[in-house]
Amino acid sequence: MTKMKFCGLKRPADIEAVNELQLDYIGFVFAKKSKRYVTPETARELKALLRPEIQAVGVFVNEEAAVIADLLNTGVIDIAQLHGSEGEAEIAALRALTQKPLIQAFQVKTEEDVRTAEKSTADLILLDSGAGTGTTFDWEILHNVKRPYFLAGGLDPENVADAIKRAHPYAVDVSSGIETDGIKDREKMAAFQRAVNVV
Repeated sequence: MTKMKFCGLKRPADIEAVNELQLDYIGFVFAKKSKRYVTPETARELKALLRPEIQAVGVFVNEEAAVIADLLNTGVIDIAQLHGSEGEAEIAALRALTQKPLIQAFQVKTEEDVRTAEKSTADLILLDSGAGTGTTFDWEILHNVKRPYFLAGGLDPENVADAIKRAHPYAVDVSSGIETDGIKDREKMAAFQRAVNVV
């Protein structure tokens, strides 16, 4: 069964919805330039409402390792997702500060980008069309990926089943595809989950 991550949650109502749906992962965005940004304090409050079996991922863009590690080690998040220009040096710096899992995100345009992503020493990789662009990319270039990965970029209830059939990801990651007017939409969340579960 393909796992799911709903990213960019900001409100108690969002947590209530994912608790009902019993998701695998949710994401808090800590990049201040994002319209989905939450403060560490808000994330802590939302995490307290989250079912304990649902893992909270913190999304960071070129953040200091000490800041990320503190949020991991104090239980505000369970996993860190590096979504900027971070490389192996940043991963090593985090490994020295925390034992928690790391996801490294890659913008994928070519098969060479995929090969680069596969070499990452992060626990998991995320393959995306871009940083929150809400657009898909050519999933055919993923057919040789040899390690588990999150598929992101432009997924929604209408196309996610096709994406899973064609790309066979470990997990699918969605944000704008389950929103209406920039707010998480409970009906779209449920529709997305139904589409994933029928594959």
